[in-house]
Amino acid sequence: MHDHILICGPVSWNKLVYLDRLPEPHPHTQFALEHFETIGGTSAGKALHLSGLGRHVICHTVLGDDPESDRLRSALESADITVVADDIPGDSERHLNLMTPAGERVSIYLSVPEFIAPNIARFEAMSVDAAALVMDLSETSRALLPAAAGTGIPIWTDVHDYDGLSEFHKPFIEAANFIFMNGDGMDEPVPFMRARVEGGADAVVCTLGADGAVAFDADGLHRVNAVAVDVRDTNGAGDAFLAGYLDATLSGASTDEALLAATRQAAVALGTKHLHPSLEALQR
Repeated sequence: MHDHILICGPVSWNKLVYLDRLPEPHPHTQFALEHFETIGGTSAGKALHLSGLGRHVICHTVLGDDPESDRLRSALESADITVVADDIPGDSERHLNLMTPAGERVSIYLSVPEFIAPNIARFEAMSVDAAALVMDLSETSRALLPAAAGTGIPIWTDVHDYDGLSEFHKPFIEAANFIFMNGDGMDEPVPFMRARVEGGADAVVCTLGADGAVAFDADGLHRVNAVAVDVRDTNGAGDAFLAGYLDATLSGASTDEALLAATRQAAVALGTKHLHPSLEALQR
């Protein structure tokens, strides 16, 4: 397992329903443009893209005893991802995503696995010789953050649309060497990014959709434009972005080079209706 990447966080089985517009807040009828089932979850997206880039990935997650959990495990393992799961009775995490062709989304959680205390010794054993630890937002990851920090291995986290106030996100932000976010939660993210680097983080990266992305590190602010792409589906683009940045950084890239690699990898996700093109064989 030398130089593998250990990702800890959620995977899910999703049903995506495409509508011409998101539902309005009153009783009415709409007709779906398209609907299909596929893998979801922020950790699944990162794992699939890193594996696609040739990295050995271990995905530490939570799975139930339902058929969807079997489908999740099978699909991830078919993509050469090592799956280590805390198995619980009941359903896996499942979402219903209402989408529009413009990329708007409402995500409805249909089921969320019950939290169980993670096996810290097993996590520490999986961490040995890891090149990076990706600690995605989840109760399991939150419980494992002290153990992750104790390894001395660089911690990467994705706080998505963090608003600067959420208490749940703070332990992740304080533990991470590399912090990723999008621009939806803050009107002006750069002061937060600068403060985190001054507080000891190596870099903070904020994606801005069609406006590209910015990164802040010891050398200051860096910018990159988005790559032109015909958008098929927006789910997982941020996870692909982090995967591209991480892969480039481990290969010795500069911040500007890593940003460019990240935007190119995000375009891979945007061009498929699944989290990664490797899942195109999934049946509806």
